[in-house]
Amino acid sequence: MHHDTQTNMISLSLSYKSRRLFIGLMGSLGLLLWLMALPVSAQRKRDKAEAAVEKPNSASTTTARIDEETQFTEGVRYLMTDEPTKAITQFAKVLQKDPNNAAAQYSTASAYLKSGKTAEAIPFATKAHSLDVNNKFYSLLLAELYVKQKRYGEAEQLYEALLKKGPENAEYGVELAAIYLFNDKPDKALDAYTKVERDMGLNEEITRQKQRIYLKQNKIDKAVEEAEKLVASEPSDPDYLLEGAELLIANDRTDQAINWIDRALKLSSDLPQAHVLLADIYRKKGDMDRVSKELNQVLANPNLEAGLKARILSSYMGMTGSNATAQKDALGMAQNLAKTSPNDPKTQVMLADLLMQQGKKTESRDAYAKAARLDGSIYEVWSALLQLDLELNQVDSLLAHSDKALEVFPTQGLFWYFNGSANLYKRKYQQAVDAFEESQKLLATSANNELKRGIDAQLGDAYNGLGDHAKSDEAYEAVLKVDPLNDHVLNNYSYFLSLRKENLPRALQLAQKLVERNPTNATYLDTYAWVLYISKDYAKAKQYLEKALADPANVSGTIIEHYGDALYQLGEHDKAMEQWKQAKTKGGASPDLDKKIASGKM
Repeated sequence: MHHDTQTNMISLSLSYKSRRLFIGLMGSLGLLLWLMALPVSAQRKRDKAEAAVEKPNSASTTTARIDEETQFTEGVRYLMTDEPTKAITQFAKVLQKDPNNAAAQYSTASAYLKSGKTAEAIPFATKAHSLDVNNKFYSLLLAELYVKQKRYGEAEQLYEALLKKGPENAEYGVELAAIYLFNDKPDKALDAYTKVERDMGLNEEITRQKQRIYLKQNKIDKAVEEAEKLVASEPSDPDYLLEGAELLIANDRTDQAINWIDRALKLSSDLPQAHVLLADIYRKKGDMDRVSKELNQVLANPNLEAGLKARILSSYMGMTGSNATAQKDALGMAQNLAKTSPNDPKTQVMLADLLMQQGKKTESRDAYAKAARLDGSIYEVWSALLQLDLELNQVDSLLAHSDKALEVFPTQGLFWYFNGSANLYKRKYQQAVDAFEESQKLLATSANNELKRGIDAQLGDAYNGLGDHAKSDEAYEAVLKVDPLNDHVLNNYSYFLSLRKENLPRALQLAQKLVERNPTNATYLDTYAWVLYISKDYAKAKQYLEKALADPANVSGTIIEHYGDALYQLGEHDKAMEQWKQAKTKGGASPDLDKKIASGKM
């Protein structure tokens, strides 16, 4: 409940300040109009005085006055059209002729302030104030400039003097309170607020600001007193009671909070927030039966739409933390809500989120899929769904769902990436290339370098599937340039090079690095062994294939067949035949395996 007091104070004073700025602007216009049209009686007195002096150049004096008024008028016009530099030039002409023109001094300071030049503004604002200490707008402008320079004490003096002049200035107590807070004088700020309330009546935002100060001072009772004032101002409105209850909960006064919530429920029994607050209180007390009772009361409320119920339950889920019982209860409530509101997408999303949090990926994926069918416009739903399709290796679903997602979000590079991955797995190489290239283009400025490497890596696979080896090698090399230890690329690139019997030294280099990083991985050991085999280093190939066979859980028919091939090349034909037959039993070997077994030859 503790807030940044100064930030909140600035917000509170905005309404007062914007009104003051408007009045100040009108004041400038008033000065302008006064200059342009003097009262008749004053004009007559002036004419008589000029006549008494009998100046021979009276016509030129009148002309000079008109010029001055015109220059001031132009300056104000520039100020009002946000051209402060031009305004300053015009006001300077006026001040050159009449440095004691308070309105021109004030307006020059305003123009500098508008230009962001506080230091330059202050001398003009100071002069205007000294020329007319009773003009409150001059005082307010100078005070504002002092605050900008953190000269809080001088700003305080100006506001204090202004407030002493009469109750009509009471509203400026809010801004004085803000300055007191900036100057680390919270007690004086409280006094200033109290005076504003005394002169202008209860103000909700002032009351809240006083609460924040009291909370920062750890004066909880005082903060509660302020909350009670709001309740007393609207005794039939339960909102202030619930707000006070939240304050009490945040400050570990749960029993008092329960009393406030009960008072609110007596005013209206149909208050979802009240039951959620009670659920949180009883959760902290460990009374999970009461928690379920309170939440079920909310979920059973026929006047609440399903989406709101889902948000309330989601909010509660965020409170449960790692409490297994609470999570189980929340999941049961979410499942019941999903059954009673099967066509509400928010409910399905909430259920999917909860299932995901509890590690139930398959059920979560199904709930996200249902949410996407009900409302396909939610990016986060598609993103979560596609990620789960990928993690669960549901390739057909990944392809179908990514196609649907791209109908709604055709410019999302991540969705093109998922689509490319699905097409690559289905050996639809051209479609995969098209999707990856689109993803690459859309994610060009993305900071997700891992995703970019993943796109290049799979582009290498897809280009290889198309037989475009130059582009495949280029894509693999692009990954290795920034990530030289990328296992996926080290494995596939070296293996494909060996199949083509091209650049074998590079293939050996990559495959060796792969097994150094993964000395027990059967698949990677087989890749290195096969590159060695193609390089005619049969003895070393046999050595690494035997290491691969030491991991029987991950041994494939291909690895066993490769072992037989190495044995055959080393002259151990009978042993080779045994391995080939085992490979056939295992399944998944090459199409040439039957010929090897039938002929006994490579």
